[in-house]
Amino acid sequence: MAAGGGAPAASPTKTPSWAVRIRGADGEIAGAGILLTPDQVLTCAHVVDRAAARLTAEFVGAADHSVPAVPARVDGTAYVPETRDADGDPSGDVALLRLERPRPMEETVRLHRLSAPGREVRMYGFPYAHNGGIWFRSTVVGGCGRDGQVQLSPVSPGELASPGCSGAGVADSRTGEVIGMVLSGQLDQHGNRFSFMSPAETIARHLPRLKPHIVGPTAVDERLLPTDDGASPDLLDEPFAQRLAAWLRDDGSQVKISVVEPGDAARAATLRRAITLADRELRTAVSIDRASLDPPGTVPSAGGHDLAVDASGVTAAEIAERIAERMGLWQHPEDPPLDRIRASRATLNLVVVGVDEATDPLPLLDLLEVLRAGGSRLLLVFRTDGDCHRRARDRLLTRPARERRARLVERLREITGPLAEDLHERLAAVVPHGVRPLDSELVAAHAALAGLLRADDDDRERDHDADPGRAPGHALDLDRYERLADRVAGRLATGVAELDRLRDRRDELAGRLRGYHVLHQHSLQGEEDPVVDDLYLRAHALLRARPCDVRAAEAAVDAYTRRVDDHGGGDAR
Repeated sequence: MAAGGGAPAASPTKTPSWAVRIRGADGEIAGAGILLTPDQVLTCAHVVDRAAARLTAEFVGAADHSVPAVPARVDGTAYVPETRDADGDPSGDVALLRLERPRPMEETVRLHRLSAPGREVRMYGFPYAHNGGIWFRSTVVGGCGRDGQVQLSPVSPGELASPGCSGAGVADSRTGEVIGMVLSGQLDQHGNRFSFMSPAETIARHLPRLKPHIVGPTAVDERLLPTDDGASPDLLDEPFAQRLAAWLRDDGSQVKISVVEPGDAARAATLRRAITLADRELRTAVSIDRASLDPPGTVPSAGGHDLAVDASGVTAAEIAERIAERMGLWQHPEDPPLDRIRASRATLNLVVVGVDEATDPLPLLDLLEVLRAGGSRLLLVFRTDGDCHRRARDRLLTRPARERRARLVERLREITGPLAEDLHERLAAVVPHGVRPLDSELVAAHAALAGLLRADDDDRERDHDADPGRAPGHALDLDRYERLADRVAGRLATGVAELDRLRDRRDELAGRLRGYHVLHQHSLQGEEDPVVDDLYLRAHALLRARPCDVRAAEAAVDAYTRRVDDHGGGDAR
């Protein structure tokens, strides 16, 4: 992929030509910027505020290795300061600067629309200790707030974006394309370190004039954009809107399947509204503020989906190519897109409307199954509840739920069986001083296993009755069961390790007691010491007891060895 001037967007081996260092009138570094056109620099609004009236843009990646300094000013009304909504979530903080003298076209870069969940990115900023510029690496955590901003987690603690990085370009590490702009870095009261960026789509919404300088397909197919009829407040299925908003806010459901029949205008308009509001670029400023008149729980956060496609009359291969492009899977274009998707670790939140109206619905289900298995989240809309809908429910909901439940059953059987036996074996060996009691945890694991096995019986009964209205395991919160299994397995492992340490200490004490006993016997020379013998017998009995009270045994061994030392029988220690 080429950048705006034809060069790679972000090479890790050199200073990017588009990276701009911004100074204020006092000569101090106020932040960073991105050279989008020969005479326009994108930066944060708070960088402009920090620099005051006079701005200087410095080009540290100039081809001749000089650092040209060019006066700059805010480009007309292209200034959107940060604001906070009723919940304190930030919005805006973007500005466009106009240079007094243009830079070469080949130094510019275009922003790129790209689905970013889980991706590694790099940013080039100017912190005080590295005012010549330095790369920072981060991993995309996910969207945050209602403005479509994205949270980043630094790869190492020292790579938190610091003052001097605001306004820096964020480049995708895989493709090199600049996909957003750094807003800030933050170290919270718990010691967590995060950076935040505004992705290309959010920047385009705040500064629409920049759309010609943003490349890559938009996240929403044109056929899914709202129609004039969709503007009517009467065309809103409020319960459906709440369910859609919940999924788009990540309610924990990986796959959601709905039916919107062709004649259901209200439901169709509700779907288009949800898709639009969840898109960073299409969302309006009014919908961000809770003071709007939207019904409660019906407004998703911007960035709730990464791609929304209309499958009607489209082949599975075409949809796969659209997904691969959105994921940034441009390498090896000769490979089929499905193979690229399967081989990648990229995920996305995908909306597919009209699954059953695709040219080839069954291959499309194959594609969706690959995406689900790879960790992507899917919101799938059908036009009828016919055969394709039933197949999708079986392949994407029923079967995965049963497989997930089967894995949970096996894990809980391992926890309540061999792992619990390991614990009980050690409890029979030593008294668990300092070890957290685990009886209640094991009872909870047994109860969870029983609940899962009952669900299996219910499913077999459902299959026998052929009742399509009953969904498998629908009443089970598998996330909760998995968290329970993780917790109990972790605490069992910790408990076993602590008991093993006690058992090892018991063995050390037994060896020490034997050694001292031998030394004492050699030193007696026919004499007897009943007090020492009693101390030995007590320590020996405590060490042989099951379970062994290691604390008491340790005190008894110490008493014996001190007595032996006092009588000169332990000099050879």
